[in-house]
Amino acid sequence: MKPGLQLRLNQQLTLTPQLQQAIRLLQLSRLELETELRELAESNPLLELDGEGADESELQTDDGTATEVAAPTADAGDAVEFGETRNDGASQDDRAADERSDERGSEAWDGEEFGATSYGNGAGHDDDDGFEAQDAAPVSLHEHLLHQVNLLNLSPRDHAIALAVIDAVDEDGYLREGLASVQAALREPSVGLDEIEAVRHRLQQLDPAGVASLDLRDCLTAQLRGMAADTEHLHLAQAMIAEHLEPLAKRDFARIARSLQAPPEAVAEAAALIRTLDPRPGAALGAAPVEYVAPDAYVLREHGRWQVRLAAGNQPKLGLNRHYCGLIARARREDAAYLKGQLQEARWLIKSLQARADTLLRVAEAIVRQQNAFLDFGPEAMRPLVLREIAEEVGMHESTISRVTTRKYLRTPRGTFEFKYFFSSGVSTDDGGAASATAVQALIRKLVDAESPRRPLSDQALTTELNQRGIQVARRTVAKYREALRIPSSSERQRAG
Repeated sequence: MKPGLQLRLNQQLTLTPQLQQAIRLLQLSRLELETELRELAESNPLLELDGEGADESELQTDDGTATEVAAPTADAGDAVEFGETRNDGASQDDRAADERSDERGSEAWDGEEFGATSYGNGAGHDDDDGFEAQDAAPVSLHEHLLHQVNLLNLSPRDHAIALAVIDAVDEDGYLREGLASVQAALREPSVGLDEIEAVRHRLQQLDPAGVASLDLRDCLTAQLRGMAADTEHLHLAQAMIAEHLEPLAKRDFARIARSLQAPPEAVAEAAALIRTLDPRPGAALGAAPVEYVAPDAYVLREHGRWQVRLAAGNQPKLGLNRHYCGLIARARREDAAYLKGQLQEARWLIKSLQARADTLLRVAEAIVRQQNAFLDFGPEAMRPLVLREIAEEVGMHESTISRVTTRKYLRTPRGTFEFKYFFSSGVSTDDGGAASATAVQALIRKLVDAESPRRPLSDQALTTELNQRGIQVARRTVAKYREALRIPSSSERQRAG
């Protein structure tokens, strides 16, 4: 063994920091991108958010030499007709979303009225006071119950039991683990189950009524118990819940009427009273805040063709700070090196944003070209589509398409959908073609909506109907699609005569 030198050649793919940044920005949603850019603008003095900085034509150093700067992000309002870009400053009109005639002109585009959201300046609102809107923090179910328990005149022993019961209540308001778990949590052998049960009954009458119940029957019974004694059909409703909860769920009123020897009309009215109750009393408290979707692109028919346009404010605009760029030429060596490094990073970021906007637009155009039948005729006309097809059409890798289509939304005259909505597998048809899973689900929904309430279609009947229409699908697949649509089974959909 002795040391020696060897020469080897190999190829290796390395992701540069610029490429890593571009990939990261590409997979961010619209709101995440805004947050990311604000953080980068705070850390880089050469960056100006919201397009307040200099562009390439304006920026010059003190010696009069123009500084080379990457162009700012493309105007998100450029209208595009599948490869042809034009900057006409036109905007979308919201009424165009509901009209599909071919007579509208470029003046129909108005991103703000159509629903686009502006970023970086308070969404276009001029608030003189400068204060941002603040939403009150949601009150959790446990906090809501604790506040009421503290107002009750409970003994210290009962108060401790109430706190243990509240701790064991789940987000729906149920005490699913039972009284034994509460007793174990108290660590007091002298506390009996009858004491816990008594306190639990008091908690059931708090707001929301029926909280701390053991099961659905207990929850509904507690809510009926809190109603006025002269409520019409109250006793019949209590008997239905106590003895006939399963037939009630199936709406088999005739069976309930025979068993309780009550008029069918009274049973139907008692069932209507039961439907006013809340089977999940705790769900309304502490619920997650509503998240609003801001579309990244729009599609409308204009001059007989579907056109795609990035939403106004699709991404905050970045510019370069004129003041700091002007300091580069006369700064000391260390400061100049720092500013030049920050300037280069700012250029990379602006180029990455430009690439993100271009990629997003190209993918949206390709999707619209592939799914134009959906835009014309609805979900039943959706064709099978996979990421590979779009990747081949735009000349990108499937992983890139996957990043672009995640948490990006397209506003269409038929609604706002995530890009991934337009991708689905296919099932074979009699003519040798394929129908997308989305189209099959839409057809199942249409068949169920048109069925007779007295004779709902079973999974086998739905399968037979689809097969007669040329769609070769198995019964288990129909059952899977029905469950995905949250459509109950035929026995649960059956309406009693």
